[in-house]
Amino acid sequence: MIAWIVFAAVIFLVLLYRHPHFFQDVQHVRLKLDIKRRVAKYMQTNYSILDRFVDVVKLQPHKPFILFEGETFTYQDADELSNKAARVFLQTGLVKEGDTVALFLRNEPMFVWLWFGLMKIGCSAALLNYNIRSKSLLHCFNCSGAKTLVAAEELQDAVEEVLPSLLDQQVTVFTLADRCKTPDVESFKDKMSQASSAPLSKDLRSHLTLQSPAAYIYTSGTTGLPKAAVISHTKLWNISLVMTIAGMNSKDVLYISLPLYHTAAFLGLHAAVDKGITVALRSTFSVSQFWDDCRKYNVTVIQYIGETMRYLCNTPKKLNDRSHKVRLALGNGIRADVWRDFLSRFGNVQIREFYGATEGNFVLLNYIGKIGAIGRASFLLKRFYPYAVIKYDIDKGTPVRDSSGFCIEAAKGEPGLLVSEISMGAPFFGYVRDLQQTEKKRLHDVLKKGDLYFNTGDLLSIDEDNFFYFQDRVGDTFRWKGENVATNEVADVISLVDCIKEANVYGVKVPGQEGRAGMAAVTLSEGQRFDSAGVFKHVENSLPTYARPRFMRIQSSLDVTGTFKHMKVKLVEEGFNPNQITDPLYFLDERDKNYIPLTVDTFNSITSGKIKI
Repeated sequence: MIAWIVFAAVIFLVLLYRHPHFFQDVQHVRLKLDIKRRVAKYMQTNYSILDRFVDVVKLQPHKPFILFEGETFTYQDADELSNKAARVFLQTGLVKEGDTVALFLRNEPMFVWLWFGLMKIGCSAALLNYNIRSKSLLHCFNCSGAKTLVAAEELQDAVEEVLPSLLDQQVTVFTLADRCKTPDVESFKDKMSQASSAPLSKDLRSHLTLQSPAAYIYTSGTTGLPKAAVISHTKLWNISLVMTIAGMNSKDVLYISLPLYHTAAFLGLHAAVDKGITVALRSTFSVSQFWDDCRKYNVTVIQYIGETMRYLCNTPKKLNDRSHKVRLALGNGIRADVWRDFLSRFGNVQIREFYGATEGNFVLLNYIGKIGAIGRASFLLKRFYPYAVIKYDIDKGTPVRDSSGFCIEAAKGEPGLLVSEISMGAPFFGYVRDLQQTEKKRLHDVLKKGDLYFNTGDLLSIDEDNFFYFQDRVGDTFRWKGENVATNEVADVISLVDCIKEANVYGVKVPGQEGRAGMAAVTLSEGQRFDSAGVFKHVENSLPTYARPRFMRIQSSLDVTGTFKHMKVKLVEEGFNPNQITDPLYFLDERDKNYIPLTVDTFNSITSGKIKI
């Protein structure tokens, strides 16, 4: 008997030595499976996140739900105010069950009241990025199928720019201003103040199932304008419960400073509802107020993108840097060096880096805390959530296939395209009114005949210890300042300037910065000179800050493929170094409101961090 115990102990120690994270891997997959079963049960009973909210209101009506700019709103307040919002939509007679309403506003409690109000009457919401303007704004509104738009008071200028087009389409436009002087635009707040806060009948949403669309969240794709990803009520549950897997519990206070139109903050809001916790909401991220807010509201959980963590680490050190209650940080895009700096400076905060696409069907979570990693590969994960990292030809822009036509899995340490199997348990709903782009994200016959996988569009690698690492994005999209930038969209905007004949937009790496900064190689119209001030004014008026090219490269001609697609690989490799590039280079100078010549001294100041971009 003793011999068997010794033998078992030896086997156990060998297992731990060869697989030190085995039990953590098992626990993680077990948690994911528990949540899968929980969501399956909700699907059977048609129990939505809104139903959970209503139950939480009954359990703890007076508990603070939203803290915002000195105001406190309880769960009961949120319930009553969202009832008022729902009634305004109903009383206008313009919104009926199954309709979509577009929300165009920054972070504020009204965002939550409108969103919950729409769910209460069985409608969905299109969450518009408040940075977009003109053509992009119209495109995003139109592809949602909405016939009603609610916009923040401070975004009224952006609305007025496209108002004639909206009115031509017989769109109803509301503003959150107390009074509105613009013809054909009504005040939503005025109507809401007069509406009843009494409960609404659940019958108003009886037509909904958990497969019904709950919201549309926009994501930049590999071509052109943003696409509206379908977020079903089932997916809403799945993304919200990521924070449960990450370790958030019912005693936490969550700080949200990321925009609610983003999936990250959106999942945070609903995770808070599920746990019945308090959310400290901020209109926009403020590096100077971040920790003061965390101390003021006794925050225990924060959400981040890589840029926010770097900004925090770049602030002057203070004696009270570790004086806070934050124990958990959930987000994506943090660099390994920033990760180390953050922990060294701000204390023992559990950083849970995750990976997932808004429209995707697969999520990774770094539950070990391995610095720089985005998750772990394990046979259990692959068994229950099939995925593959396959060889990818960057120049051709396609997966590498063998003689039988099947994709080839990348070796350990080799960057490859992450794909995840599409199934009943892991569906891919695609993009609204864009079958072509939806089909582009589907890969057929990946590992065997007849299988179907979701193409994440991201290059990942798996090291010898089975940790996932993000490498790069493929296609025509790069990430800058926490936002995805579609190069074709930016190129179309730049090409409208009289002096520019053609533009090829791409992202270049800048030392000390996450993601890639925008750069445009352009050719000039015949007989024209580069109108630097005119180009600056045009991109400032037409593009959000994160999408404006930081660098311009003037070329005599642009290299294209046999199918006339712009070639970017060489340009990306050459970057913006004037020591290696003979073409004229320019740098976007915010102070001078101009594109100024990129000299060697300017280049050195940018790469050393003296000039911030």
